[in-house]
Amino acid sequence: MTYLPSIYKEFQREYPEIATAYDELAVKCHGWGPLDEKTRRLVKLGIAIGLGSEGGVRSHARRALAEGATTNELRHAVLLAFTTVGFPTMIAAMKWVDEVIQKHGQ
Repeated sequence: MTYLPSIYKEFQREYPEIATAYDELAVKCHGWGPLDEKTRRLVKLGIAIGLGSEGGVRSHARRALAEGATTNELRHAVLLAFTTVGFPTMIAAMKWVDEVIQKHGQ
């Protein structure tokens, strides 16, 4: 991954052993099951939307695009959140995803 938020870089500097263990666990969880990379990214996008995590939504949208997800697939994932997390959370996530899409020239 090329982009890391500054807060995570600070965490890595302050707690290098914990950050390494976290990164290793994330890699193992990510690769454990039968879902392909793009699907895993879309699932993680949905989780971030449910949490209302702007940084998570942006990160997973970027990663999904890098794995070949289309803009329509990203927007569909966001719309699926509507009836679960509500309009305000969904519409905020749509804004964040659209900003990622615009930044990446999609």
